[in-house]
Order: sequence, then structure tokens, then C-alpha cells
Amino acid sequence: MMIDKRLLGLSPESKKYIAGNVFLQWLSLVANICLMTAIARLLAGLFTKTAGQRQISLTVLAAAVCVAVRFFCTVGASRMSYLSSKAVKRTLREKIYGKLLRLGVSYRERVATSEVVQVSVEGVEQLETYFGAYLPQFFYAMLAPLTLFLYLSFVSLPAAIVLLVCVPLIPVSIAAVQTWAKKLLSKYWGQYTALGDTFLENLQGLTTLKIYQSDGFKNEEMNAEAEKFRKITMKVLTMQLNSITIMDLIAYGGAALGVILAATQMRSDRIDMAGALLIILLAADFFLPMRQLGSYFHVAMNGMAASGKIFKLLDLPEPEERTESVPADCSIACKDLSFSYDKEREVLHSVDLTFPKGGFTAIVGESGCGKSTVAGILMGRNQGYTGSVTVGGVELSKINEADLLRSFTYISHQSYLFKGIVRDNLLMGRPDASDGELWAVLERTKLADFLQGEKGLDTALQERGSNLSGGQCQRLALARALLHDSPVYIFDEATSNIDVESENDIMAEIHRMAETKTVILISHRLANVAAADNIYAMENGCIAESGTHEALLARGGVYADLWNAQQALENYAKEASV
Repeated sequence: MMIDKRLLGLSPESKKYIAGNVFLQWLSLVANICLMTAIARLLAGLFTKTAGQRQISLTVLAAAVCVAVRFFCTVGASRMSYLSSKAVKRTLREKIYGKLLRLGVSYRERVATSEVVQVSVEGVEQLETYFGAYLPQFFYAMLAPLTLFLYLSFVSLPAAIVLLVCVPLIPVSIAAVQTWAKKLLSKYWGQYTALGDTFLENLQGLTTLKIYQSDGFKNEEMNAEAEKFRKITMKVLTMQLNSITIMDLIAYGGAALGVILAATQMRSDRIDMAGALLIILLAADFFLPMRQLGSYFHVAMNGMAASGKIFKLLDLPEPEERTESVPADCSIACKDLSFSYDKEREVLHSVDLTFPKGGFTAIVGESGCGKSTVAGILMGRNQGYTGSVTVGGVELSKINEADLLRSFTYISHQSYLFKGIVRDNLLMGRPDASDGELWAVLERTKLADFLQGEKGLDTALQERGSNLSGGQCQRLALARALLHDSPVYIFDEATSNIDVESENDIMAEIHRMAETKTVILISHRLANVAAADNIYAMENGCIAESGTHEALLARGGVYADLWNAQQALENYAKEASV
């Protein structure tokens, strides 16, 4: 009941702690049996006036020893529970993290980030309780009634049999609601994930919601999700309360039946007073372990539901192991390349692209034409494309992801800066870089003067670099990329939404890099790509035309239309500012 072999196999280390926990609980039970036996005999002796000072002293001594044993067993069992939970949490989170690493940078195509977070945090916490509390109690609840039966059968076999037979009624009552509870908890976890997904999305987009005054609408939407979660939670609690009530009736009813049998047998002289008192004192212990197991029923169900989510993540198909490396000739060729985010809408339509080694190539086009999708494919984030993408003649799908990421550096307009200090963010580009090398790239990106006026490389950064301007964030991201020193650089709207001075400085550095590196520049601003060796103009997921800036203008096609429209807009802005 509620035991999954695969779940147990997830953390082999926890098995020894579970066994230790069960043994200590059983040892505590033995000590309690000894204590109750001593007390029953003393009470019987006092009633018949045969108990002397020696028996009283021995009983007190036995009680002290038994209480001490039970205390240390309780402490030890708690320690075993902690160690079991610790082993499970560490092992499961390592497995989840390892799975994400094996899925690679394209993991978001298969599982939502919010679900990964919830499984890694709340899901693992539920299994911590499952391993630390439920499983030890499960095995102990099987062992305790048998131990008591074997002992009490020497006192009164009929009473021991009746008590033992009543014990299974508790798991039977649990099994009666198990099917319903399993479906209910599956819905609970589904709603919990939906609520978490909504909350995370609204939190990330809170600024945008405030700007457009849509926070009220999203608040109502989230309240609706929260209300659904409240209702399903109340159903779960009602189920738990009802099951506990049923188990209490069986447990205390069974104990009462034991008391009645003990009194009946003593009255008919089948057992003496000491035996009757012993049955009365130990009757409840037949049911308490199973009753305690029943109280963990909801924990077990939650654990099983959480394990379903974890197994779903761990069972996701992984990409085939890639063994090829990026060749020294890192020229890139895309032939007949097509890609769809969903089956109903194709984003790229049989695209042919060439990015020669050491060349400066630009991709331009209106929003939604597929520019960033190409970058995502080259970086391995967008998989499942059709056609061919080769690097130095080697198919991209066969290149080891780690080697690809060492050779390709991607910089977007949303390059992530981590909370901490400037030095730590820069060292991600090259962990062994010296302070001198860090300052050198900061000089190149015109950020050194600003940081020298702050705390230098120890200048604090808030999450996403929110205490810096947009231009400063992009300069820092570029400095980190320079430290990475890869042969291929992909800039995806890297100068979008920043001030003109920062844009000019960053573009100057990109042009300098293009002299020695393979540079792919995706930009909506055509003035930034005019110096490129080759420009691809995209339209509706296709390559409309390609060539140099001058050749494309002379052709008078898509690129020329975009250029003329941008020049007219910029001239108008200049005239308006005069």
C-alpha cells in the first residue's frame, strides 16, 4: 500500500536510515512492553496485597530504564528520519538538475520552468516527509502488531487474535478512499502547478502590467486560479478529516473490544488480574502504529502525486549523445532550413544561409520574420528543425553541446546579469581571468570609468542588474562576452532599447571583433549593419535577398524599402528636435 519500488530506488542511501528508524521504534515498543508488564504486575500485587518493597523498587528501576531506552530510541528515530530526508532531498535534486543538464539549453521546449521549480522545491519537500515519516511508519505499523500478538498470545490467545484481526480494518478503510484520493490529489497538484505558473508570469511581468494598468485584470485572473486551488485544497482536507475520523473509530473501538475481552476472561478465571491489566494497557498499542500510519496517508498520497511529476520530468526523452567537436573551420551553413514552434505555424521556410569563418554577416527584417529563431537554432535552443545546419562541415545536431557553447557566444538585448558583484558576473566568461584582464575588457566597453567611481570590481549588482542603466547592462554583458573569447559571436538585437552613446560604443567594439572573429549581427537598425560583408534580408520566414549594403540599396528591394523608411523616420526626428 502506497509503496513504489521505483520511488524507493531513487535514493538507495535512505534505505539504511529507514531500517534504522524502524528498528529504533521497535526497540522502543519492546521497552514499553517491559514497562507495562512491570506496572501490571505491581498493580495486581498491590490489589492482592502481595507486593513488597522489593517489587516496588524493582518496578521503579525497570520504569526508569524503560523510559530512558524509549527516550534515546525516540531521539535516534528522529535522527534517522532527518538523515533519510536529507539523503532523499540531495539525491532527487541532483537527479533533477542532472536531467536538466542532459536536456540541454532546449529544455524549455519540453517542460515549463515554473513546473521545474515547483517539482524541485515543493515536490521534493513532499517526498522528504514521505521517506522520513511515512515509510518508516509503514514498516513499523506492520511489525508492531505482530510483536504484540506474539507476546500477548502467551497471556490470552483469544484476546491477542481479536486485537490482531481488528488491526487490518484501518488499512482497509484507507484503501477504500485511496482511488478517490489519488484522483483528487492529482487534480490538486495540477491546480497547484497552474497557480504557480500564473503567479510566476505575473510577477515577472509586473512592471508591464502596471504600465498598462492591467494589474487589476491579472489580479482577478489570479484570484480565480487561487479560488480553484482553495476549493481543491478544502476537498483534500475534508478527505483527510473523514479518513482520520474513520480510523479513530476503528482504533479506539478495537482497543475497547480488547478491554472488554480482558475483563470477560478475568471474570471467567482464564487469566489473572496481571494478565488482564496487561491486555488493557497494551490494547491501544495494537492500533496506534497503524493509526499513526493513517495520519500520514495524505502525506503518502501527496508524495506519490509529487513523484508522478518528478518521474514525468526524469522520463523526458533526452537528445542523443553528441560526440563531435566544433572544427577549427567554424564556418556555418544552413541549407533548406525550416522550423516550427507548433505544427500549425511554420516560422522558417526552406532558408539557405552561409556564415563564413572570420566573416561579418548581418540578418535584418521586420519583427516576426524569423531572425531570432535562426539564432536560437545556431545556439541549440531551438531543436526539431528540418534541413541541414553544419559547422565546418559537421552537422550541428552531432556537435557536443558543451563544446558548441564554448565556441559560440550569444549576446541579446536581455543578457542576464546575476545578483552579486561585477567581478563574479565577469568571471563567468573566463573563471581564471585576472583583475587586470577584467579591467581591460571594461576599458574596451567604456565601463571602467563608471566602476572606478563606484566600488570597482566589487560594485554590487541587483537581480538582472536593475541598479544599472540599460546601456551599462549591455556594456557589462559585452565585457563578459569578450572574456569568453570564442571564435563565433552572435549578437541578437544587442543594442536595442539603449542610449545612442552606448549603442555607438558597443557597435564600435562589434566592428573591431569582426576583424578576427566570426560575427553574426541581428539588428532592426540598418545603420548598424551597413559595414557587414553580407546582409540577409528576411521576410515572412524566407530570405528575400542578400548582398552588401550598397548592392541591396541598388537593387531597390525589401532591404532598400526598410532603409528608406528608417532614414525618413530618423530625418524627421532630427528636424523635429531642431
